[in-house]
Amino acid sequence: MEFVDRDAELRELDAAAKRGGLVVVFGRRRVGKTRLLRQWLEPRDGLYSQAIEAQRDLQIQQVFADLRPQLETQLVPKTWPELLEILALQERRWVLCLDEFPYLTAVDRSLPSQLQKWLDHSLPRGCLLIVAGSSTRMMNDLFLHRAAPLYGRARKLLHVQPMDYPAFCDACDLRPGDPDSFEKFACVGGIPKYWEFLEAEQDAVALAESLYFDYAPYMEQEPQRILRDEGVIGLNAVAVLEAVGRGAERPSEIAARLGTAQTNLSRLLQQLLDASILARELPFGESVRSTKKTLYRIQDPTMRFWFRTYSPHQTLWRTYATAKKRTLIHDHAATVFEDFCRVRFSGGQRYWERDIELDLVAPDPNDAKRLLVAEVKWRSLSAGERKNTLRQLESKWSRCALRARYPRARLEVLDASSLTG
Repeated sequence: MEFVDRDAELRELDAAAKRGGLVVVFGRRRVGKTRLLRQWLEPRDGLYSQAIEAQRDLQIQQVFADLRPQLETQLVPKTWPELLEILALQERRWVLCLDEFPYLTAVDRSLPSQLQKWLDHSLPRGCLLIVAGSSTRMMNDLFLHRAAPLYGRARKLLHVQPMDYPAFCDACDLRPGDPDSFEKFACVGGIPKYWEFLEAEQDAVALAESLYFDYAPYMEQEPQRILRDEGVIGLNAVAVLEAVGRGAERPSEIAARLGTAQTNLSRLLQQLLDASILARELPFGESVRSTKKTLYRIQDPTMRFWFRTYSPHQTLWRTYATAKKRTLIHDHAATVFEDFCRVRFSGGQRYWERDIELDLVAPDPNDAKRLLVAEVKWRSLSAGERKNTLRQLESKWSRCALRARYPRARLEVLDASSLTG
């Protein structure tokens, strides 16, 4: 698949190469970190090694074997300090990427301290070391925790995020604005690895079946692999995601589904938040300190599809008529479309109170003293439907407590036509 987008990430790496030092690149499994780094390293004759899950001596041997063709040395390192010293003695200015760095530190917990000493005293001027990893939690612990040896050593921490709908259309040669292309995007999300399964003339139902519902499908064990990468291990993590996927958004509802006290879930929920698997939602205008109205949702569209659609329907899927399959995919895509609309507006959030729920509330980009309040519908509305929907939104807003704090608001209806707007 052709390399697309990632312009901002490439610019950050270009800037880092001019300064040298340490850069940390992290992001979830399959998001395209390795492709990005290899694409950037190739014209620079950069050094690259992907760590393996093995004991320390074998890891050192593998890293050295990967780098040796481009190194000027007759030495064979037996320890990490020896390998780092060989790098320090190279005459040329180099760029090196150590991918899947958490594999190395999981085996040798002294490596961060050894690397810190080398960075502080022996890294050649102008040389750039990039360490990358898929575990968001582990990378945070290694580089953002104040007690960690490598805390504050990185010039840049680059979080590689999932790609967006326009990039998906560009990479897969699909027409932006076509609802069918968006429903395909909702099945694969912003993860380029999953895009490789898309075939020409394939509709969203066929794509979902090939990825999720066929015999031994690619996505069958993907949540478990992602959870393992993030170090979130145990049946309770899957159970929480099953509960959220099936509609339990409040902490009390999740606890009730699992048959446990809400306080027993605090640590696990925080781990899933730190791993960017769950997202915490608060009503617009409120903070964690000011409200207990907290909702949780599965952040990634593919994980959401797995727990919202695949898991509840995997047994009976083959018995469903095509129309029902389309409805299930449509309903999932509607949640992804709401996310798509909120991201378009800085500060966009949901809002809810008692019997009122607003799909999107955000500062109006056209008037800082006014709110934008929108109803989101995942279909193309006729003029009459749009008018009726707007009337219903006006009724909700007239009864909303938020109106007392924000008397000025622009009410709008966002439908499928907003894909290109």
